[in-house]
Amino acid sequence: MKGGVFASIDIGTTKVCTVVGEVLDEQPLRILGVGIAAANGLNRGMVENLRDASESVRTSVEQAERSSGTRILSAHVGLAGPHISSQNNRGIVAIPDRDRPISQDDVTRVLDGARIVSIPTNREIIHAVPRYYIVDGQDHVTDPVGMYGQRLDAETHIITGLSTVLQNATKCVETAGVQVETLIVSSLASAEAVLEQEEKRQGVVLADIGGGTTDIIVYTDGSVCHTSVLPVGGNHITRDLVIGLRCPYQAAEDVKALYGHAIPSTIDVEETVELDVFGAAERRSVDRRRIAEIVQARIEEICEMTMREVRRAVHDDILSAGLVLTGGTANLAGIAELAEQVTGLPVRVGAPRNLQGLIDTLCDPGYASSVGALQWAVSEVESGAWPGPSRGFSLPGDLWQRFTRMVRVLLPE
Repeated sequence: MKGGVFASIDIGTTKVCTVVGEVLDEQPLRILGVGIAAANGLNRGMVENLRDASESVRTSVEQAERSSGTRILSAHVGLAGPHISSQNNRGIVAIPDRDRPISQDDVTRVLDGARIVSIPTNREIIHAVPRYYIVDGQDHVTDPVGMYGQRLDAETHIITGLSTVLQNATKCVETAGVQVETLIVSSLASAEAVLEQEEKRQGVVLADIGGGTTDIIVYTDGSVCHTSVLPVGGNHITRDLVIGLRCPYQAAEDVKALYGHAIPSTIDVEETVELDVFGAAERRSVDRRRIAEIVQARIEEICEMTMREVRRAVHDDILSAGLVLTGGTANLAGIAELAEQVTGLPVRVGAPRNLQGLIDTLCDPGYASSVGALQWAVSEVESGAWPGPSRGFSLPGDLWQRFTRMVRVLLPE
């Protein structure tokens, strides 16, 4: 299917973001509507109160419907959480007729074989992403269709999650009146939105620092080789400020956004900030450099944790394109410079790109996973690689799902 209208719902720790977009032939993704709601009943991207979480999703979806002038029947859902894990696996099939070129059916067979992997019974496969193919020993083939060979191997990246968490996320969205098309891991979505193909080829790490988690994905030779989720994010910086400054949480959040800086040495020693603190009737002055020192300590920890996780999969030397930071915390002043000092890699802050339409809000690192979930869904559907729901549990209403897929995501109101 070329072109169409799609919707995505990104379930995060601090916000739920619904994005509606349209794809026309040979045109960039055009954003038709956006809905953003505070994330209630969610913790580190996972549902902890179904009613509150569903209401947040419903609010976000209704805003997107109003801004786009359309009705959202189903959506692709982005999710994260420390329950996400990954591994690489290989599938192998024989091509019985040596006079026949490799077909798409053969590729489907080998990818199905790669999905046969030993995982705990309480986990389900969310993605099986092809990394590269091998045809009769010829390595790193990107598309084997049409080639001749007797043996086809597929190296794939398998991403799994806890079954109950996936079920709860699905239930949360369906309770809000929207059918779930597919679940998309946030790190893959963010990479789709902010990384360049050249960076993926030369080796790059993406760290999406959200509110409750940091989603990490590593690319080498143009394909994903490692994904993981760290249970630390921007909210931990805010909590550090609450403890260090003895102030309410919202005051710490505001101070972080307005005056936070990752490099204290760049702040004037005499500069102060007024804020509400516990036990005082009036606002008090706090050294801005003290705020920056608290921010610096936590950012350094996140960068060090990220690199420890990356080194479990690859060596630093092959990451020529360095580290790309995205997520809401990437908006902190000085974060790229500090990350470069800590990791020794080239660092840039990435925001969604190649967009048209209502993009004023979305051209921000904080919306990388929201936009990326939509872009991932579009690329999967248009390439014919979208397999439909792949989890071990089935979504209710198969007939309804067939109907909604046929009319795509939206109907005019």
